[in-house]
Amino acid sequence: MDFGYTPKVEELRRRVSAFMDDYIVPRIRQHNEEIAAGHFPVSFMEDLKALAKSEGLWNLFLPHLRDDEPGTRLTNLEYAPLAEIMGRVMWSAEAFNCSAPDTGNMELLNMFASDEQRERWLKPLLNGEIRSSFAMTEPDVASSDATNITTLIRRDGGDYVINGRKWFITNAAHPNCKFFILMGKTNPDAETHKQQSMILIPRDTPGVDIVRNINIMNHHSPEGHCEIVFRNVRVPASNLLGEEGSGFALAQARLGPGRIHHCMRSIGAAELALELMIERSQERKTFGKYLHMHGKISEWIARSRIEIDQARLLVLKTAWMIDKVGAKAARQEISMIKALVPGVHTAVCDRAMQTFGAMGISPDTPLADHWTWGRALRYADGPDEVHLRSIAGMELKKKQGSLGASAVYLTPPNRI
Repeated sequence: MDFGYTPKVEELRRRVSAFMDDYIVPRIRQHNEEIAAGHFPVSFMEDLKALAKSEGLWNLFLPHLRDDEPGTRLTNLEYAPLAEIMGRVMWSAEAFNCSAPDTGNMELLNMFASDEQRERWLKPLLNGEIRSSFAMTEPDVASSDATNITTLIRRDGGDYVINGRKWFITNAAHPNCKFFILMGKTNPDAETHKQQSMILIPRDTPGVDIVRNINIMNHHSPEGHCEIVFRNVRVPASNLLGEEGSGFALAQARLGPGRIHHCMRSIGAAELALELMIERSQERKTFGKYLHMHGKISEWIARSRIEIDQARLLVLKTAWMIDKVGAKAARQEISMIKALVPGVHTAVCDRAMQTFGAMGISPDTPLADHWTWGRALRYADGPDEVHLRSIAGMELKKKQGSLGASAVYLTPPNRI
C-alpha cells in the first residue's frame, strides 16, 4: 500500500490550499455576518463556485464521470487530502461543488439513474446549478437499522404515492434544493433487504411539508437538518431510482464514499484545531509559564498529533481499498473510520477549546462550530454503536473456521 501523494495530487493540494487562502478564508467574517443577519445563501457563493469551476477545481470526488461531464475524475485516495483541506472551513466544500449530501446523491445518480433522470437531476447537480437532499432518517423508528424504515412508496397506476415522516434531512432548507432522493418501502412483505426502494421527489411536489429546521446542539444551520412530512405525494413511476426492492443496496453504495468524505473533512477540522491550540499555547501565560510549558497542555498537543495521524492513515487505507476492491469489500474499514474519526475530531477540538479558555466556546474561533459538527457526525451515516457492532461481527466471523486455534498460546498451570 502506497499512500504517498503523487505529483498530480501535490499540485492539486497546492491549488486548493491557495484557493482557500485567497478566496475562502478572507470571507469567513462576511459569511458569519451574512448568516447572522439572515442572508442565505450568502451573496458571494455563486462567484466562488464560478471561480473554482474556471480553475478546474470542481467535482473533485467522482472517479467515473463521463467525457461530457464536468470534473476531475479523482480516485478516493487522490481526493482525500483535498477534502481534508476543505474541512478546515465548514462551508468551503460548496465552492468546489463537493458538499454533502450532493456528493452522495451525485454518486447514486451517476451509478443508477436513467438517461431521463441524469438529464433532469444529475446534469444540473454536476454543474452546481441546484442542490439536493437525501431523505432516509425517521423520527419514529431506529433508522440506524434501515430495515426499520416505515415511509411507504405505493404504486398507483403510472405513479407512486409516498406517505411518511423524515427528519434531520440535510440541505432541505436550502433555497436551491430542488429534489429529494427518498428511501421508503415499496413492499413491506418482501424479504427484509428487498422491501426498500429509492425515489426522486421534486421539492415543490404537492404534499411535501417541511415542518421545521432542527437545530443541532442548539446550533442553527441555514441549509437545514429538517423534519419533513410527505402526505400523499404523487410522482411518476419513472422517478424510481433503480428497481423496486433495490433501495437497501443503493443506500450501501451511496454511504461508502459519503462516509469517507465526512472523515476526510473531519481530519482537516482536527488539524486546524491542533494548529490553533499550538498557537494559543505559545502566546498565553498562566502562573508565569506559557501554556505549552504546562505538562497537561504539552500532552494534549502530543496526543492530538498522534491521533490525527493515526486517523489519517486509516482513512487513506480505506480510500485505497475502495479504489482497489470497492466499497462492499472495504465495508469493515469504512465502519472503522466512521467509528474512529468523529471521536478524534471532537477530542482535538475539545482540547483546543479548553486551551483557549472562554474564547474557545465563543464565536470568535471556529472551534465550537467544528466541535458541534464533529459530535453530530457520531450519528450521521450510522451511529458509532452500529459501526462497532458491524466491526465486531466481521471479526467474529473471521474466526469461525479457526475457533480455538489461538489456544496454543495459553499456558495454564499443570494440574496433578
